Amino acid sequence: MQVFNTPSRILITCNKRLVSYLIKEVEELGFTIKSHYQTGVELEGTVNDCIVLNLNLSVASQILYSLKSFNAETPEHLYQELLSIEWEELIDPSGYVSITSNVDNEYIRTPLFANVKVKDAIVDRIREKKGMRPNTGSEKNKAVIHLYWRDEEAEIYLDTSGEVISKHSYRKLPGKAPMLEALAAATLMATRWDMKEPFVNPMCGSGTLAIEAAMLATNRKPGLFRMNYGFMHIIGYDEQVFFAARRELKDKIKKDVRTRIIASDISEEAIDIARKNAKTAGVDQFIEFEVCDFAETTVPEGKGIIFFNPEYGERLGIHSKLEATYKRIGDFIKQECKGYHGYVFTGNADLAKKIGLKASRRIEFYNGKLDCRLFEYELYEGSRRLDQDTDH
Repeated sequence: MQVFNTPSRILITCNKRLVSYLIKEVEELGFTIKSHYQTGVELEGTVNDCIVLNLNLSVASQILYSLKSFNAETPEHLYQELLSIEWEELIDPSGYVSITSNVDNEYIRTPLFANVKVKDAIVDRIREKKGMRPNTGSEKNKAVIHLYWRDEEAEIYLDTSGEVISKHSYRKLPGKAPMLEALAAATLMATRWDMKEPFVNPMCGSGTLAIEAAMLATNRKPGLFRMNYGFMHIIGYDEQVFFAARRELKDKIKKDVRTRIIASDISEEAIDIARKNAKTAGVDQFIEFEVCDFAETTVPEGKGIIFFNPEYGERLGIHSKLEATYKRIGDFIKQECKGYHGYVFTGNADLAKKIGLKASRRIEFYNGKLDCRLFEYELYEGSRRLDQDTDH
């Protein structure tokens, strides 16, 4: 089973509301998308194509390569179908494999039971053919097999990513309530930033937005920070393909970048964490870090982007301390950021009203399961404050 050079269906998954940004990334790599869904896209390609996709994509979660689609009514039907796959040509009998699944079938009360049936079919087949069997468990740092099973419709995949690629591997110190890297990258893609004008990120926390901005400006791809993927643990893997794709990423890095990226936080500890994360990502020299109240953040003259990701709590409602913060954010961007595009990312619509400016766009995202908006403000000379904000 020569999966590295055999085309099959590839599913690239992402979190809800990120698919439009995923489509843009995939098409920019030269791939043709056959269809897209709320949480992913479908295309045709080989596992070698999956290597390129894993290394390059910023907003994706998993890259799944289809091995077989079939009908299965019961767990026993599932087992028999999977037993026919040549697992001994995919997984080393002395290796390790883990199973994940997305299951909605009347015979399955817990996905763990479906996972066990998949595991049994794999190890029984390999044991029969090779006289020994791979180890199995929940760790996703070796070979990973994914089952989709809804009613009678089933499909089995190689998860070529292994651990999800929505985390970009540079953030060794997460800090307080960090934004997922894939979400941060998508929110930046949603702005009007041209990657040349200044990017200012007050209240930067552990630095994820500023680091992702520096990565975009220098054309650094998240695959540069990771050396282990699911595809590496499949029989037939040629490390030269991986290293060639990685060298191509390095060759495309822009070194002479003069874009000003400014990140500030009132917490010295937060800035220390942000600096260390930026150093791991190789972009610390492109970010100017400042320890200060957000209202004292340096804002270069002219045009640019200012991006806030303030606290917003878990529940909708008014919080007096945060109310005052959001009002101050509105005052600051109105008075100090003329000529800029201002952005505030929040999951609290009531607090967003306290900014007191009319949003030109309200872009929908999820942060985990929380319904969020990225509010965009065009900050002309003399931006007018609304006496009664009816826009939110």
